Amino acid sequence: MIDGLLVNLGRLVRLGGIVVLGVATLATTVVVVAPRVADIAKAHRFEMPPVTLEPLSERSYVYDRNGDLMATFVAEQNRVRVDIADVPRTVIDSVLAAEDSSFYSHHGVNARSIGRALTANIESGGVAQGGSTITQQVVKNSITGGDQDFARKIEEAVLAVELEERYTKDEILERYLNTIYLGSGTYGVQAAAEVYFDKDVGELNWSEAALLAGLIRCPNSCNPFVAPSRARSRRATVIDSLRATGRLDQFEADLAKFTGLPSEPHRPRQPDDYFVEAVKQQLLDDERLGDTPTARYSALYGGGLRVYTTFDPAMYLAALAARNETLPGPGDGTFPLSPDPETGATRIGTAAMAGVDPSTGAVRFLVGGPGFDRWQFDLAQSDLRQTGSTFKTFVLTQAFIEGYSPNDTIDGSGPCRDVPGYPDDDPPGNYGGARLGTATLTSQTLRSSNCAFLRLNQIVGPERVADLAQRMGITSELNPDYASMALGAQGSSPLDMAAAYSVLANDGIRNPAYFIDRVEDTDGDVVFAHQAAPERVVPENVARLVTEVLEKNVQSGTGTNARLGAQPAAGKTGTTNGPSDVWFVGYTPQLSLSVWVGGTSDNQALGNRDIGTSVTGGRIPALMWGTVMGYILDGAPVETFVEPEPVPGGEYLCMPTATRRCRGRR
Repeated sequence: MIDGLLVNLGRLVRLGGIVVLGVATLATTVVVVAPRVADIAKAHRFEMPPVTLEPLSERSYVYDRNGDLMATFVAEQNRVRVDIADVPRTVIDSVLAAEDSSFYSHHGVNARSIGRALTANIESGGVAQGGSTITQQVVKNSITGGDQDFARKIEEAVLAVELEERYTKDEILERYLNTIYLGSGTYGVQAAAEVYFDKDVGELNWSEAALLAGLIRCPNSCNPFVAPSRARSRRATVIDSLRATGRLDQFEADLAKFTGLPSEPHRPRQPDDYFVEAVKQQLLDDERLGDTPTARYSALYGGGLRVYTTFDPAMYLAALAARNETLPGPGDGTFPLSPDPETGATRIGTAAMAGVDPSTGAVRFLVGGPGFDRWQFDLAQSDLRQTGSTFKTFVLTQAFIEGYSPNDTIDGSGPCRDVPGYPDDDPPGNYGGARLGTATLTSQTLRSSNCAFLRLNQIVGPERVADLAQRMGITSELNPDYASMALGAQGSSPLDMAAAYSVLANDGIRNPAYFIDRVEDTDGDVVFAHQAAPERVVPENVARLVTEVLEKNVQSGTGTNARLGAQPAAGKTGTTNGPSDVWFVGYTPQLSLSVWVGGTSDNQALGNRDIGTSVTGGRIPALMWGTVMGYILDGAPVETFVEPEPVPGGEYLCMPTATRRCRGRR
């Protein structure tokens, strides 16, 4: 009856009401406490905060393209919000038995509990016992904080009564079940069910529910992972309460008591992958999640987001398997390099890969190095390495845009002293010092003639080549005044190279590479979604002409190790000086894939006693590329490239600076 009167009292009168509860229960206690209560009432009568329950922080999830969980983003509080309708009676009844058996009958405070608490507190000279209802605990956890003194206890009681006026019992209980700390870093019953039992809260039986309910008062000292005997005793106390209220019969109670305890936690999967790390960085930079870095961090780590990505786990596993098979090492994504010649320090090599769907731009996987647990720097997109002859594809594409034909011829002889931008005493040459000679653009591509492409770059214009490469997807800075740009002497990433080559696989239409399909909030509403932005950057027939040349390169040029049998493939090798970086970048109609092999630090010469020093893009990278694609396309229907319309050719091309007469000059 006393509780019921409180509902109809104003805020100031409620302070007196709380005192009356104590008087009715223990008059002598109030004699001691009343003067203090009066002081508190005067001090707090105009300082009560509004009774509003702010939204809870909740961890966010990352899913692959199939909707399977990849990782979670968890801040200080590992919480998964759950609706009370999804919480089973086992959990609700256990929590009520442990904490507040009269929850559905009181109005925020419990007179008898307050009386017992006052007695204990006077005897101890402090706040030894709370006497708090679930509603009061919600106030403490969500509004007033954890400090425990007489002023705070009275404030909690007053606000608890007001809270029950504003919210339903189920709303208050739902808030409680989502905010209580249950040890092992878990907040709320859903996160606790996952960590302790690897289950959804809806699957918990009586023994499991009683264990969680028992943890509310002693989340650390009764933790089954560190104090199993205390955990068992506390669980038994809750089970006895359930038996006393008739929720369990004796057999059920005995069975629940003798059930074993969990022995090790089941932690949510943390971001431990190059792809997930890339997604995280994009979200933290995306102003659609907030105007400031702090706001975006809070949204990602506490906003309960559902992030649906383009990641394909089957393709990723195929890439890892192929990498481990083809690298000349122990099968862990690394291989030994010759020791540092100056210090003798151990050096290791590794591989990085990126796969992009040409039809959409979806990034299907990244392999950023030996493994995120060992090497967290992402070599697939964050590191810029010289691309070698894979850059020649952009020169060839621009030449065809200018109207040149695969059958036009050009001088590929070396050394090429006629190419501007090099010192007279150190002219560029072909790989291995090959002299080569005049041949068609197709043949020079299959030979990967440096001198032919340096001359072709001058003919079509370095500025145009640089512009084309960036429009196709190269995001790193390119300096067209640097003569060796045509040979890939300026850095790019495997992701950019795969994205740029995907334009050719898609008949000249660029779909910018992307990782995130959509982001939803905790209620399933779309925060933002990927918007396709296809753009034609290469004429259709030009893309098909380049593909025809690169397909021949796989069949009979430098890329024969990448052959896929009946499945057509197109691609280009790349080898830098040293060599320190070796590449194969290519595509089928289904996937654009780049493979880079090199040292974990820049400018480390590849080679060791087993593989020698003649490492090229046509060896390990091409073989790895072919193995990856073979695994990915195994059993898939063969898809062919569309043949180009023929372009008349046969002209002899020479640079604008040539002094001799040239039939092909334009």
